[in-house]
Amino acid sequence: MKTKNSILLEARQLSRKFGSYHALHETDFELVAGKIVVLTGTNGAGKTTLLHTLSGLLRPSSGTVLVEGFDLYRDERQAKQRLAFVPDVPRFYTELTAWEHLQFFAKAFNASEHFEARAERLLREFNLWEAKDLFPHHYSRGMRLKLGVLMALIRPFCVLILDEPASALDPAGTDLLIHKLTNLRDQGSAILLTSHSQEFNAQIGDEVWKMQQGHLECAP
Repeated sequence: MKTKNSILLEARQLSRKFGSYHALHETDFELVAGKIVVLTGTNGAGKTTLLHTLSGLLRPSSGTVLVEGFDLYRDERQAKQRLAFVPDVPRFYTELTAWEHLQFFAKAFNASEHFEARAERLLREFNLWEAKDLFPHHYSRGMRLKLGVLMALIRPFCVLILDEPASALDPAGTDLLIHKLTNLRDQGSAILLTSHSQEFNAQIGDEVWKMQQGHLECAP
């Protein structure tokens, strides 16, 4: 377990421009162990741009991202071993079943020990066990979102970033997600997520940060 308040994710003068448009103005913040931060803001405020630069999917125009001290763009392998990202629309390999996706991610992150038992438990908890041998394109949107979450949970990490993780979940799935995320927080993970649901935010967030026109507000 990480020491509470250890800095696990840090942004320094991070920004992203598309041409002359500032999708993300320069920002600095720290995300510490044992905390869930909810990022709010209207559509187009820059939330997804921020998450994509923090996860390595979108190279920033300036600044650095550190994951447990490792530079995401210089020490990519070490940083990404410690960081998991679940986008709002998870993408999958067309030739792999749900079970094979979990198996692939476990192997990729050296987490094959007791894989079958861990994968079965997660799939049963999220009501995907009976559909484990289906291809994800046969899943509903809510099922695909659950599988995206499980692909993160099957591997180790210290930082978890999620973009609208409850947007397509039913009430039971949302309650389970809250339970899983709070357990991860209590075990020392640092979690950053976006959500438009005030009810969900009230249940899950230790802090609420706000994006407005590419500016990050309310960051400590």
